[in-house]
Amino acid sequence: MKIGFFTDSYFPEIDGVTYTIKLWREELERKGHEVYVVYPDGDYDPGEREIPVTSVSNPFYPGYRIPLTRRPSTLPDLDVVHCHGPAPVGLLGRYYARKHDLPSIYTHHTPLEEYFHQNVKFESVANALSKVYVPFENAFLEGFDIVTASTERIERNVEHVQLPVGIDMDFFQRTDEDWYPDRTVIGYSGRLSMEKNVSEILRVAEELPEYDFVIVGDGPYRTCLERDAPDNVEIRGFLPREELPIFYSSIDVFLTASTADTLGLSTLEANACGTPVAATDVLPFEQTIGEDNGERFAYGDLEAMVDAIDACLETDRDTRAAVERYSVEYTMEHLEQLYHNVPLAKDESPVDADAPWRFSDEERS
Repeated sequence: MKIGFFTDSYFPEIDGVTYTIKLWREELERKGHEVYVVYPDGDYDPGEREIPVTSVSNPFYPGYRIPLTRRPSTLPDLDVVHCHGPAPVGLLGRYYARKHDLPSIYTHHTPLEEYFHQNVKFESVANALSKVYVPFENAFLEGFDIVTASTERIERNVEHVQLPVGIDMDFFQRTDEDWYPDRTVIGYSGRLSMEKNVSEILRVAEELPEYDFVIVGDGPYRTCLERDAPDNVEIRGFLPREELPIFYSSIDVFLTASTADTLGLSTLEANACGTPVAATDVLPFEQTIGEDNGERFAYGDLEAMVDAIDACLETDRDTRAAVERYSVEYTMEHLEQLYHNVPLAKDESPVDADAPWRFSDEERS
């Protein structure tokens, strides 16, 4: 099967969408499919079956580019279109699917409206943009045969299939190498942007001077965080992908105060390496983080955050076993089912995948 991934976020920028596309492409091609990636051009040399679209710098979000357009006639013949964003490349993918009457899937990765507040100077303008954007994306999503998302609930007015992006369980395993053998280290890995609330990690670091905190990542808030960081906080840039299992294995607790994740892939990757997670008590963590793999705390409650960290340090848990149901192998099985069933879904109800990551009522409590 020839599959076209249309994405507005790709290398050299590093984020969860980029790594998801890379992982899904590798897994699908291992199964014998041909996967083409259409993406905004930039400081990145395309490889085989990577198709850049002319783009310009993004003045509102440094590091990301605004794609313009590419003639659909220059794209290869495809069997299915799979879009990963609502910007111009995603629009190009939907247009291509309609023009050639192809099955189309959209994966909702990011609630973009939550990013307006960090990139628009005036809050009233950010609120107005958010109110306009969500209806736009709802209308955009209605043009696809199937919409998927990592969690059961998304803030969009469309039916969707739950399909977690999946963890590469072979890659993310506990390592023998330990960067911090003689220290208690609380760690975080991800973008340093407003919605990730990394400043909360600085706040709890001041409260716990007996521990060291290591923050891995980059983003528009890095300078601000470096300026305000207490002495027991080290802020590093993004690590090479191959070093992440070592980092996750070396820290004692993975801590996140994010309130805008759609799955929190880095938290599950840390769990796969045997490290417990302390996370805010909001979606998706209220579904993914429980007593088997970590603790949750109310956002903004400093005492609760301290208690969650201490509970993670004091309790032995088989965190890897707790997240095996998020293995990318399960995700690929269901994604292939979706690709094959899309033609049926065009005339019937959305495909219902019987997935192992669905939660019982007991698990939700």
